[in-house]
Formats: sequence, C-alpha cells, structure tokens
Amino acid sequence: MLLVANFFWGLSFPVIKALMFLQAHLLPGVDPWFLTVYTVGPRFVLATLIMLVVSRGCWRATQLEWQQGVMMGLFAAGGMLFQNDGLQYTEASTSAFLTQLYAILIPVWVAVGLRRNPGARVWMCCGLVLAGVVILGRFNWSLLRFGRGEWETLVSSVFFMVQILTLGRADFYENRPERISFVMFLTQAIILGGLVGYTAPNREALVLPWTSVSWVGLTVTLTVFCTIGATVLMNRWQPKITTIEAGLIYCAEPIFGSLLALFLPALFSVGMGIAYANEDATWRLLVGGGLITLANIYLQFRPAEKR
Repeated sequence: MLLVANFFWGLSFPVIKALMFLQAHLLPGVDPWFLTVYTVGPRFVLATLIMLVVSRGCWRATQLEWQQGVMMGLFAAGGMLFQNDGLQYTEASTSAFLTQLYAILIPVWVAVGLRRNPGARVWMCCGLVLAGVVILGRFNWSLLRFGRGEWETLVSSVFFMVQILTLGRADFYENRPERISFVMFLTQAIILGGLVGYTAPNREALVLPWTSVSWVGLTVTLTVFCTIGATVLMNRWQPKITTIEAGLIYCAEPIFGSLLALFLPALFSVGMGIAYANEDATWRLLVGGGLITLANIYLQFRPAEKR
C-alpha cells in the first residue's frame, strides 16, 4: 500500500511541473511565490471539501487526532511550499530524489535523539543515499553550493521528516487515518489558502486559472490521487511498520517520478500548449538514483531478526 502511495507522489512531480508552466502561461509576469502557493492551496481546499462529503463524521476527531493532524499539517504545508517552489528551479526527477533526504535524517534522529544505534546496515544505506543526493543535486565542488531548487528541496525534506516521525509516534497509534487526514487537509487549506490570498496580485489572478480546463484537470488529479489517495494510504499503513523502514520505502517515490517524467511532459505539452520537454535518463539520474534505490533494496532484504 505504501508503494501505491509512492506511485501517486511520483505522479505529482511532473503534474506540478506542468501546472507551473501552465500558470506561468496563463499569468505572465506574476510573482513566482504566488505561482507556488497556487499549485498547492486549491488542492488542499478541494481535498478538505471532498473528505467532508465522502468520509462521514471526519470532523468528529478526538483531541489526540486533532493534535496529530494539526502537527502533521503544519510540517506538511512547510514541506509543500519549499518543494513546489524548488520545482521551478530544478528538474522533476531531481526534486523527487532529493526529497528523500529524510531517509538519512530519520535514522540520524533515532541515533542522536533517542540514543539508539540503528545498526551498521542502516548507516551503510544512509551513505549510499547521501552519495546519490550529491550526484543528483549537481553539487559544485568549486563553489561548494547547490542551486536554489536543490536547496529548497532539501529543506522540504526536513519538514517531511518531522511529518513522518509524528505519524509514527506510539501515543498516536489508535488514531483513525481518515480523521487525521481530514485535520491535515484542513490545516494545510487554512495555511496555504491564506498565503494564496496574501500573495495574489489581483482578483483576476485568482479567477483566471479556473477558466482553463487543463488547469482544473491537473488540480483535480493532484487532489484526488496525489493528495487524498496518497495521504490516506500513508496515514493508514505507515504505523504498521517502523519509521526507519517507512522512510526508506518512500525512496521508491522518485523511481516512479523519474519514469513518468520521461514521457508525461510531452503529452502535457501537446494537450495544454506549454513547452515542457521530456526528461532524459542522464548518467546523474541513473547513478544517483541507482545508489538511492540500491540503499532501499539492501535495507528491505536485511535478515528478519535484525529488523
């Protein structure tokens, strides 16, 4: 089930990239931050409304469910902002892989924060993921810096790490996934919807995208599959396994994102009148992505007694 969620998240990368190209075409000259928040704000407002219709009584959450949902919503909103803005300055496949930095951060948190060594195998996998991140991020050793898109994506990964850790807390184990998903969406809708209103240059910028069939189609796709579908699956099934294992399973997300980015952009371009080229299977993608994938496989096939 978490792999299905990963497929939906992988789909979101080329879809969001296409949505940004389309918004830039519909609203030329608009501030990039407005374009960023307008790719995420509407989908969480729609997700909240849909959950109210399809999940009866989802607003009747317990105190613990509200607490967990609000916490996860806050950090998810921060992650979404940095991740989506970073997508304007880096390729969808690179963003998909760099987001997985939390696969390293989670075992580091376990080792330092909880004073529990996760084991040599986990640290070896962390080293492979780190090497993959450096390659995919096009790290410039002479300037010792990443580009803006890469840095923002790495920052988003920190927010997503806290979201994953919050979902895995033992005191929240009895919480119902549909309830915490609704609270998450509501929290994100309030935060991101407020930012949409704050950054909007005028009323026309808010209304014009909704007159585009392509924009509505991309937004509905993000809402139904990449928001509601992926989040409910994550909230239901991640607590069944360890947080470290979940973090490394989520490394499958960029595999789907990279494969879809090889052919979806051209389809979007033809149907929507935008210039969004297919990505190539470059050596950076193959080597960097291969190292991250190898780390995930190596950990998943470790002996059962060491889990």
